Amino acid sequence: MKAKTKNTNQPFATFIGIDLGDKKHHVCVTDTHGTIVKECIIPNDRAALKKLSEDYPHAAVAIEVGTHSPWISRFLIANAMNVTVANARKLRAIYQNDRKCDQLDARMLAKLLRADRDLLSPIQHGSEQAQKDLIAIKIRDSLVRQRVNIIATIRGVLKSIGLRIPTSSSEAFHHRAETFLTAHPELADAITPALQSIKSLTEQIKHYEKTIQQSARQHHPQAIALQKIPSIGPITSMVFVLSIEDPSRFKDPRDIGAYLGLVPRRDQSGGSDKQLPISKAGNKYLRALLTQCAQYLLGRYGPDCAIRQYGLKLAARGGKAAKKKAITAVARKLAVMMIALWQKGGEYQPFPAATDRPLPTPNKSKTKKKAA
Repeated sequence: MKAKTKNTNQPFATFIGIDLGDKKHHVCVTDTHGTIVKECIIPNDRAALKKLSEDYPHAAVAIEVGTHSPWISRFLIANAMNVTVANARKLRAIYQNDRKCDQLDARMLAKLLRADRDLLSPIQHGSEQAQKDLIAIKIRDSLVRQRVNIIATIRGVLKSIGLRIPTSSSEAFHHRAETFLTAHPELADAITPALQSIKSLTEQIKHYEKTIQQSARQHHPQAIALQKIPSIGPITSMVFVLSIEDPSRFKDPRDIGAYLGLVPRRDQSGGSDKQLPISKAGNKYLRALLTQCAQYLLGRYGPDCAIRQYGLKLAARGGKAAKKKAITAVARKLAVMMIALWQKGGEYQPFPAATDRPLPTPNKSKTKKKAA
């Protein structure tokens, strides 16, 4: 979540750069003139961070986004420190440094913070409650991937000896495999334990799905409303709501496309303006979920609606590239529709009224210039 740009001329007496680690942090403290006052290493615990806030009250602090940055940023803010969470992807001064090390990283964070906070491309973490609500979703996703890996392994080893289990969904795979083993009992000792694991994983996945849907009904009614959009299920709607949290920060619903990395990158200089793929910035998991929803919507069983018709027109240009662009465009449209309905509190309409803004038609006038 990108932080609002405000800043940087607040009169701080101290600027602190902290390079976060799993067990310890490197700290660099500078004054208003950029002179290093202190450099030290502190353990990764609340007591050490509390002492740092007491030694330098109301200081400006810069940390890089990472595993520990959500709770550390909240803890330091609660202890009256002004915290900036830097976007690590955009700090070339750090990750392209020929002498990169934790000590120099902390120094660079402190210097950039003192010069201009916007140089750190600051982001804003979600709330602690949203982070807790996402735990069940993330664990379910891990279980799904484990089940997929086991099924793929079983199919692969059987294929290598000329055998094949009939096609089925992941939920029904262990039933199909058990029927298959009745005709090949010599493979039971090798495959049955794996099938038991798949069955157990399926039961756990179903439990998490019920828990997630129950949480949506009790605490996130807006997620239930978004599920009325075709192809948007409980997981996608909950991840969307928990990742965005506050829809009002998007003045234009179309800004959600850039936030989720579903718009092309830009590389323009002089008369050159290259056509580049999407930026893939932001929440990778949410972007993948929206892409899956777009694939379903454009597939055989996708219900007819304005977005589906728009995507099919793009895909009709032919070729694999056109289909990929159509999927990305539909994923972006779904995100825009979700944030717009959330903001306005309206009902989903498969075919918006003529008074609504129509879906844009791709511009066919642009042609690539041939090399001279």
